[in-house]
Amino acid sequence: MADQDDRNSQLKAGRAEDGKKAMADYEAQAAAVRAKTERLRALRLAREAADGPAAPKKVAVLRTSSPKSPRSRGKRQAGSLSDWLKDQERGGHRT
Repeated sequence: MADQDDRNSQLKAGRAEDGKKAMADYEAQAAAVRAKTERLRALRLAREAADGPAAPKKVAVLRTSSPKSPRSRGKRQAGSLSDWLKDQERGGHRT
């Protein structure tokens, strides 16, 4: 029984040590990402400052030839159910 308790305490200590190592690795990676992000941000800001003010982008406006609203273009005439079924049969669909 004492051997099993000793083994359990060693396993717990090993897990705790592994957890500390994993946390240290995680924090080191996070610090590296923050440092890289800060360096890249500084480079971007320096490049933008050297280039001067950016010209505003022009937005293309799509013009239609008819004054109708966009809703009226896509509507179809409502047909009857029998017309739809005949159309389905002609198209090779089985009902």
